[in-house]
Amino acid sequence: MSYSISVLSLIVLPFMYHWLFSTIYLFLSGHSGNSPVVEGFGSFVMDMFSIGSDLDLSVNFGNIVGTFPRDMKIKTLRKFAKKFYSLQREGHVIGVQAIMTARVPIIKFIDCGTGIECDLSVENRDGIQKSQILHIVSGIDERFQKLSFLMKAWAKAHNINSPKDRTLSSLSIIQLVAFHLQTRDPPIIPPFCTLFEDGTDPVIVVKRVKNYSEFGKGNKESLADLFITLLVKVASVENLWQKGLCASLYQGSWTSKLWDTPYISVEDFTDLSQNVARAVGREQFKEIYGCIHSSLCHLLSFSDGHIQGHQLVDLLFGSDSVSIVPRQIDTESNDESKANLAVPLNGHQTKRMRVSKGLKEKQQGEGWRGGQQTQGWKQHGNWKKGKEENKPMAGVEEHN
Repeated sequence: MSYSISVLSLIVLPFMYHWLFSTIYLFLSGHSGNSPVVEGFGSFVMDMFSIGSDLDLSVNFGNIVGTFPRDMKIKTLRKFAKKFYSLQREGHVIGVQAIMTARVPIIKFIDCGTGIECDLSVENRDGIQKSQILHIVSGIDERFQKLSFLMKAWAKAHNINSPKDRTLSSLSIIQLVAFHLQTRDPPIIPPFCTLFEDGTDPVIVVKRVKNYSEFGKGNKESLADLFITLLVKVASVENLWQKGLCASLYQGSWTSKLWDTPYISVEDFTDLSQNVARAVGREQFKEIYGCIHSSLCHLLSFSDGHIQGHQLVDLLFGSDSVSIVPRQIDTESNDESKANLAVPLNGHQTKRMRVSKGLKEKQQGEGWRGGQQTQGWKQHGNWKKGKEENKPMAGVEEHN
């Protein structure tokens, strides 16, 4: 995986930047006072991308003071849209779409030379800042990056990683991963509020993060453990989101918030008034949870010996998972020698026993089964009477 990242970073991304910057430069020639800079953000900058990931790009103007008004962003993007439609007619790009009604207006297009889908925005400094911060925080423990990659591959395989289709955005998935690591016992990464004591400037955050380089060493959970417990944790709160449950990375704990779109609530760690999972719709919420429950059932089927390891990987990550995720999962340690999910899911009885034991422990610890309270949720006074409405395993099949 590191090789593919380096190839994409060293060859494809510079090429895309050069091509796009040249297009922008030529387009803006004659517009005095504009000094456009193309900056990447999102999964490529966070080093949490997979085959098929979009390339997020922002055109920033160095002479802008203060906030760049939304109407100016739309006006600028419309000018770019005309240029990209022209490039589409010439065969350089395809699939050009101007989406101006989104919270962050963008132009979508696919580069014909690389096949990479790009999302172009204007002055998206918030997206750039978040990407840089998450990349910095991922340096505290390598399991953050690996689990994010794994969860995105899982979500893509189940077609629930598309905010335009009202499912989960990549940012919301990555933040749920971060939240899960914050709420382990012991925690693997700290609450973001401790990293932001001196501000949210990435340059300052880098300095703060250096003080937490050993933070997660006390937690020995493997990547497989964390993958299972994250699914269990989200499954256990299915009936609590609409009651105000919210995952707060800033606090590193569950909190209470009522949003206009209450289906899944993940607080924006730089703007606490925003929900990064706001795109999720009612029917898509049911679809997401159907995927979570079915995946947990597949894990139990494997632990009971009903399916083989390669079948489990295909069910979790898709039949083409060999090109998306490693086909081996380590359930014993997170040593560097096994950091890439290094113990095979080969169907051996010992492996089934470990997965089965892990699932049973996680069900009890996370409150997924038997009406337990969600870990960490009971500490909030507003929810003293709020027990989870969990279903027994037999009931999970209803969602399949």
